[in-house]
Amino acid sequence: MPEPGYLRVADTAAALAALTRYGPSARLIAGGTDLVNLIKEGIERPDVLVDIGRLPLDTVRADGDGLWIGALTTMSAAACHPALRSGYPAVAEALELSASPQIRNAATIGGNLLQRTRCPYFRAETKLPCNKRQPGSGCAASAGHDRTLAVIGGSDACRACHPSDLAVALVALDAELTTESPRGSRTLPLARLYLLPGDAPERETVLEPDEIIVAVRVPSSPAAARSGYLKVRERASYEFALVSAAVAVETDGALIRDVRIALGGVAPRPWRLYEVERRLLGRELTEPVVREALASALDEARPLKSNGFKIELARRSTCRALLELRDRGVVRT
Repeated sequence: MPEPGYLRVADTAAALAALTRYGPSARLIAGGTDLVNLIKEGIERPDVLVDIGRLPLDTVRADGDGLWIGALTTMSAAACHPALRSGYPAVAEALELSASPQIRNAATIGGNLLQRTRCPYFRAETKLPCNKRQPGSGCAASAGHDRTLAVIGGSDACRACHPSDLAVALVALDAELTTESPRGSRTLPLARLYLLPGDAPERETVLEPDEIIVAVRVPSSPAAARSGYLKVRERASYEFALVSAAVAVETDGALIRDVRIALGGVAPRPWRLYEVERRLLGRELTEPVVREALASALDEARPLKSNGFKIELARRSTCRALLELRDRGVVRT
């Protein structure tokens, strides 16, 4: 396998110029915790690596609009920032439940949001049919091991799940991305970053090849300050989510004024439960009420032969996450 070329850049303008010069065969690298593995496994074969690790995009700050996290902030640095921990606990908890401490010390916020699926067929050492890895080759998961794959939002071409814990928490809190490209900057909701696979699972986001994430903004709100993240996984030490739930609640007396719920481990992107949120507004945060609101959640799911358990697990995890906020006194009832 030929080694890719390497170019270290000092600012965003130089990074954009490099992307323009080398085109889609160039890849940005910073922490490299996912990309290096993909190159070793022969899944990614870039011609050039553009190292953006020294760009000044590694600060976290809070103001009246919310929390700003530079895209090159490491996961560990973000997780321990006082403003993030006090105003956005779901994000801090999601970061601390992601990967190992060693990886969190190197991996960046932007890289985490763009990490690729952990589907065993996409990551297989022996090349297997995978429309995401090689368009048109098929999907080995359709007749294979599917326990960890998506139950909703997938297609016959791809059932891979999105792997980021951080993205689930950020989608629940209505986070936005700021990006730069040769055409200027733009802001987009994180919930609109990820594409469902449809017939073209190889394209996973709406980002253009010459576009760079420079920051994430999380709006401040009473609900964001009363949020939490629950992750169910096969082992506690280091594992991707079977199911996860990011929740945020604001109450008016005993009644729910604002509630946000996003699921991980069930779909090709963080999956927001907007209809459940609507059913909970104006009601008390009690177990019967939450269970009733969640009873039909994910009814449109299309599980495979071995992953149908995720539907009920997602409902129970969401219920538990909401009630834990109440029991911890994070929300008043």
